[in-house]
Amino acid sequence: MNGKKLSGTYRIHQVISNNFVAILEEGQEVILRGLGIGFKKQPGDLVPAARVEKVYALRDPEKSSRLMQLLSDVPSEFLDISTAIIELAEKTLGCRLSENIYITLTDHICFAVERLQNGTAYPNHLLWEIHNFYPGEFALGEKALDLVEQQLGFRLSEDEAGFIALHIVNAEIDGKMSDMIRITEIVSRIIEIVQGYYEVHLDERSLDYGRFLTHLKFLGQRITQNKYTTERDSEFQSMLARRYPADYRCAEQIREGLREQFRFVLPAEELTFLTIHLHRLAISMGLAENES
Repeated sequence: MNGKKLSGTYRIHQVISNNFVAILEEGQEVILRGLGIGFKKQPGDLVPAARVEKVYALRDPEKSSRLMQLLSDVPSEFLDISTAIIELAEKTLGCRLSENIYITLTDHICFAVERLQNGTAYPNHLLWEIHNFYPGEFALGEKALDLVEQQLGFRLSEDEAGFIALHIVNAEIDGKMSDMIRITEIVSRIIEIVQGYYEVHLDERSLDYGRFLTHLKFLGQRITQNKYTTERDSEFQSMLARRYPADYRCAEQIREGLREQFRFVLPAEELTFLTIHLHRLAISMGLAENES
């Protein structure tokens, strides 16, 4: 029965801090949060279930262990804030975020507040891209700033709203933060090439732009994970090159731009799908070629 609920109680497996303890559920560590539930407690002591405010039953034992380690080093209110942000994000976006965000976001917010107290600025060089490519997540980042201010009394900068947004996006695709930064840079470079090629400024508010952006995000994800589209049809590719030569040339320019900046070559299959999306975008801008 160790770690199980016993007549409205939990048996402590490990004391993490005054407000956090761990129990064992079916051999897996589960973290409990509650005001003072770990104060002067020892492994084996009982905690009334009524005093437990939040249960963190992370499915990945490694992530659970890392979160416990983090909680022993940072004040508990930082996890409280992160939890509120995560729950708001999952409700708003309608999806379950990767459990790793409990660790990465808590650590980031703690470090951000520490930098603010020390007067150390950390500019977000991708702020424009994050704001425009991930508007929903950026809005959540701005709400996160309000939560931090309400609970801690510190107002973080707009740069931090961008960083928090990236943590949310990263948790949506369950990837690495370094991959998320690279994906954003790839998407930014492609948008730059497209606008230069067609000599237009894309309307970030349009539905067609949103669809194109979604394709680019998934393309960036496939590039970083080296998992490309595998459908091979050289005849279809040749047909597209003949039917939409201008859009195909734009796709070729994108491939060359990515090769120069990021040192990889876009496969022919990806070039095909990119041409299709470019043609749809060109139609929406009134720049499409006549189909033959």
